[in-house]
Amino acid sequence: MLSGWFLWFILFWVVFLVGMFAIGGFFMFRKFLKKLPKEDGLSDMDWEEHYVKETNNLWKQREKDLLEDLVSPVPELFRDVARQKIAGKIGELALKEKASRISEDLIIRGYIMATPKRDHKFLLKKLNQRQVDVTPYQHLF
Repeated sequence: MLSGWFLWFILFWVVFLVGMFAIGGFFMFRKFLKKLPKEDGLSDMDWEEHYVKETNNLWKQREKDLLEDLVSPVPELFRDVARQKIAGKIGELALKEKASRISEDLIIRGYIMATPKRDHKFLLKKLNQRQVDVTPYQHLF
């Protein structure tokens, strides 16, 4: 029978592995749900990619740099996903409004709309750092 420090090591290892599998499974399941097709046959991720491709020619380097700066507080591991989601929302807004180019206003509105409510305090902090007046966007919070 196991006893002493080795028993505690094995118990810790089992709890650690179960915990890591649970966390990984949670994120994989969320990704799976985003890839499921909706009524129109396309998933949320397919629509994001569509909006980004359709508006790719409307982006100038200045706007790309602004988007990159806005997603900089997001941890490196999740930054690509956040950038894709925000760019998809900005593209959706640009297509709905038939914009001729991506503007700072579109970027800020898309950024606010694509960001989960729980992260709005970080979003406000980043916008304040950039000295952006958020009063025109209060209705989006």
